[in-house]
This record gives sequence, C-alpha cells and structure tokens, in this order.
Amino acid sequence: VFPSLAQAQASVANEVYQELGQPSIFLFCPTEYCSSLCSPSPSKSCYLLTLGQELLPGIGVIWTGPKVVSQELSATLLEEVEGVLRRRPVIWDNLYANDYDCRRVFLGPYTGRAPGLMPRLRGLLLNPNCELQANFIPIHTLGSWFQSELRSCAHPDHAGMESAAALGDSQSTQEGSYSPQEALELALLDWVAEINRQALEPGR
Repeated sequence: VFPSLAQAQASVANEVYQELGQPSIFLFCPTEYCSSLCSPSPSKSCYLLTLGQELLPGIGVIWTGPKVVSQELSATLLEEVEGVLRRRPVIWDNLYANDYDCRRVFLGPYTGRAPGLMPRLRGLLLNPNCELQANFIPIHTLGSWFQSELRSCAHPDHAGMESAAALGDSQSTQEGSYSPQEALELALLDWVAEINRQALEPGR
C-alpha cells in the first residue's frame, strides 16, 4: 500500500494523532532514532526526510543523540536533526539507562550536554537506572542542569556557549553555568539527608 516504511509509519501516526483529537503531547519514535542508525547521516536520510515532510507538525519525534546511549549532545547535532525533521526533537536520554546491562549502574552527575540546548528541544525524557534508589543523583543533577538552562534562557547572552568545561569538566568557567561536579556534590548532600531521614522512620 505504501511506497516506503516512513510513509507507512507517518500515515498511521497521523491517523492515530487525529483520532485522539490532536493531543498536546503525542510522541513518535522513528526507526532511525539516533545518528548511528541513519544512512548515510541524519540530514541525508531518505527515511527522516520523508517523516519530516509527512508527519503532522503537532507530533513530537524522539531522538537519542549520536548513539543509542550518547555520551554527548551538541547544539550542532540538534540543529541538523531539527532541519531534517522540520521540528525540534524530543530527546530520549539513555545516559543512565542500564536495562541492557543490569551490572552497569551510573551514579555520576548529568553531564555531556552542551549549554544552551533547551531552546533547541521540544522536550527531554530521562531513561533511568532500573534500580529505583540509584536514580536520586541522576534526577537531582538533571534538575540542576535544567535550572541552569532556565537561567541561560533568561539571559540569552550566555546561552549556547559550548566549552570543554560545559561538556563534562569538573569546573565551571562561566558564572552561573552548570557544573557537573557542583551538581554532584549538592545531590550527594541531599541524598545523605534523605537516607538519614528514612532511617529514622518507624519500621526502618
């Protein structure tokens, strides 16, 4: 019935989206959902180009970055993806995901995400560790990153300044910018306080 997989997927997604009354949040995960799955590249992928043309503009498209588990996200990559999809992507961030290897638990801070990304995103979803308690630091430091991004949006002169420090160095070179090391230290303080609070609860 359809000349390509992308056109088939777009047709079904559009029909479901309209049948549901065009909800404000409707997410579509493409078959090519990261750069490493695109041939030859996101901007030259016939599949993504077709989706960008065919999907209704209200449908959000999920993207994980350069890889399924991306160590870094850059503004340049997001601009490329936005150009081909004709919309800002929704990042499905697998930085902490360990469902593919439960022996791996990442307890470090949210890092490797360039400053000034928020204006280039339609949304950001964090795929957590499978172990509930191990997500305190990931979620806490994501909150610190998000607050830093809000400040950058309020002061656009400082937005979009990519540097090695902002991509994961322990020191913050820009006053008020996100520092993974500082975010980690704050998260650890709050986590210890939370553990102590729970330890005092009856029955613990």
